[in-house]
Amino acid sequence: MTQVAVLAGGVGAARLLRGLVDVVPPEGVTAIVNTGDDMVLHGLAICPDIDTVTYTLGDAIDPERGWGLRDESWHAMEALSHYGGATWFRLGDRDLATHLYRTQRLAEGQGLAAVTAEIAAAWGLALRIVPATEQPLRTMITLAENEGGAAVIGVGVAAGQEISFQDYFVRLQHAVAVSGVRFAGAEAAQPAPGVLAAIAGAEVVVVAPSNPIVSIGPVMAVPGIRDAVAARRDDVVAVSPLVGGKALKGPADRLLRELGHADSVVGVARLYAPFAGTLVIDEADAELAEDVRAAGLRCVVTDTIMRDPAAAAALCEVVLGR
Repeated sequence: MTQVAVLAGGVGAARLLRGLVDVVPPEGVTAIVNTGDDMVLHGLAICPDIDTVTYTLGDAIDPERGWGLRDESWHAMEALSHYGGATWFRLGDRDLATHLYRTQRLAEGQGLAAVTAEIAAAWGLALRIVPATEQPLRTMITLAENEGGAAVIGVGVAAGQEISFQDYFVRLQHAVAVSGVRFAGAEAAQPAPGVLAAIAGAEVVVVAPSNPIVSIGPVMAVPGIRDAVAARRDDVVAVSPLVGGKALKGPADRLLRELGHADSVVGVARLYAPFAGTLVIDEADAELAEDVRAAGLRCVVTDTIMRDPAAAAALCEVVLGR
């Protein structure tokens, strides 16, 4: 059976995985998922990237939002607003059940990897969904200062301040400039059970078309994972999240530019060159293929836009070299 390990985070990764399980037996797929976006809100343990992967593979994701469940209701959030509670991070009624279950099982002493496996099994998924780490890992964003110095951006938020990823991404709608990103807790984190074995045993290690800074970055910040991936460099295939220099969803292009990287597939190539041997880029970026090769990677040009599961499956065939 073909064994594939996928470093994953965000909507792009979820869509790639949805196509991948149509190309290879899902039992041979391990998704190693970013936990830097995780948070505790209303006392609940919330794992956005893990849930996006789970709901997408379960064919239940809301197709318009790209997160949460299709045909969701919002009665709990409406009731919470009556008390003045935090509703900026929207949690649908059925989605809340996932967070309630996860929080309960963690409180009972189960590790996040085991709880994630339980949730995936409840959705009838045959692939393995594994958190990058079970220890607290949080992506922290430093907001850029204006030329004139610090200024208030929003309620309780000022330029130059460090905030959580979800405050940046959801509450501020990632509409503010960034001057720095760090992964709090990374130095004390360990790869979750099964992560290193999946990387070592895979025929192909795939870096999904996720944000290189805030989706793949936290995964690679966990001690041991970057070295394990780099050791497989010739078998590592990354898919660029940029098409024509733009992110299809989210702030990947702006984050690259704001943090001093080229906001193109060349910038992605330079970031990934130490651990990836091949970069798959879209046809819209074909003229940059030689620059990608100059960065030290093989370059494959194809249609990378996953308009539907069939398009995602076709992309996965290319990624796997078929």
